[in-house]
Amino acid sequence: MSASLRNVSTCWAYLRRMEATLSTSVERPSLTRDDLLSVYYDALTPRDLWRVGTEAEKFGLLSDTGAPLPYQGPRSVSAVLQALSDVYGWFPEREYEGGDVIALRRGEASITLEPGGQLELSGSPFASVHHTELEWRQHLAELHDVSLSLGITWHGLGFHPFAKQEELSWVPKLRYPIMKEYLPTRGSSALDMMRRTCTVQSNIDYESEADAVAKMRISLALSPVITAMFANSPLVEGKLTGERSHRARVWVHMDPDRSGLLPFAWDNLSFDRYVDWALDVPMFMVKRKGKAIHNTGQTFRAFMRDGFQGTQATRDDWISHIGTVFPEVRMKRTIELRGADSLPANLVSALPALTKGLLYDPQACAAAASLASRISFDAAQSARLDVADSGLSAKLAGRSVLEWAQDVLSIAQGGLERLNVLHWDGKDERVYLEPLSALLNAGMTPADALVKKLDLSKPLLAQVIEHTKL
Repeated sequence: MSASLRNVSTCWAYLRRMEATLSTSVERPSLTRDDLLSVYYDALTPRDLWRVGTEAEKFGLLSDTGAPLPYQGPRSVSAVLQALSDVYGWFPEREYEGGDVIALRRGEASITLEPGGQLELSGSPFASVHHTELEWRQHLAELHDVSLSLGITWHGLGFHPFAKQEELSWVPKLRYPIMKEYLPTRGSSALDMMRRTCTVQSNIDYESEADAVAKMRISLALSPVITAMFANSPLVEGKLTGERSHRARVWVHMDPDRSGLLPFAWDNLSFDRYVDWALDVPMFMVKRKGKAIHNTGQTFRAFMRDGFQGTQATRDDWISHIGTVFPEVRMKRTIELRGADSLPANLVSALPALTKGLLYDPQACAAAASLASRISFDAAQSARLDVADSGLSAKLAGRSVLEWAQDVLSIAQGGLERLNVLHWDGKDERVYLEPLSALLNAGMTPADALVKKLDLSKPLLAQVIEHTKL
């Protein structure tokens, strides 16, 4: 695309965003396909404005007992949110007037809650991973400060190390009771996905439809490799399972309508094809005036055509709906890579560094595309459970996942070297890949490194709390 066309595209995207901002409270009765596609065209971002967003979830534990953190009470998620608001200037958010606080916002960053009380920092998008790391460290410092007196610790693991389902409370968000009722009818691990998993996610910009398609294709093919590289959930209900990522196993047994590796997207993907897929995914609900209207089972395509209980589909409904599909790589205003477990503090910035190195440098992106072309959908799909069990020792398309991971890391390191974004100390963003590189050189996942620290002849609870706290 020429510079002039990119400028026109950018201006058009800006005008559409302004239109959406000014009309968020207006219900438009005749949603069109162009309205659906505009979400993606509006997101087109010139290369020189690309940023990377990072989302990092974590579990809260009562540090004296290892019990999961409840939503309400003197030692609770709510108490932590209140303290962050009071002390550090985060603004509380409610879904409706008089509702419970279910999120905090400060600038472009937000702190949100998953159904079981998992706390997520949705960080500001930054051009530099150096800034991502700084924001992450500031978040941990604030969180530690307000949690210490409450006897609460925070833990970066892909699956809750101790809690049973019945021991977890529910966050009072409108869609969660609907998901609680509907998703178990579509997958045996639905409640575990909602309440006992945590992830780190990287969000990547795209400059054109072709660029978005290329990044989706690369990310889908390499998703099992990235899952193995960041596998970090070897415990379930206080016991070692022998798995590297129980979280990855859970996701294999989720609603097939809205999760997985998107087989349609491996050939001839376009914005149109992605919209067609999302249109045929069943909805959860329609939200009007702070109330949830249960609407499980109706596809968004049918909702656009027929409405539901007197309501008509709006652009806001569509944006909400595409946030309730959960593939391993998701296309929204960014490309979201969702396959990694939650991680130790020193590895969180490794994921955005890896994805930036792979996908933002043209030479690296071409090398990543060539590497990804050797992995078919069938090969990636058949490797998913093996990756959950064996991590880097799993087999993918005739090679060990460790070999694939070493190639991925090398390409990303080269990309970051060429991008050459320097910290004040003169180091480029490859510094955030060093802990990951050390693990791969030892042939280990984060889960392997954790298990190696544990003395299996002694009770695990106190050891796990000590070795996994952020």
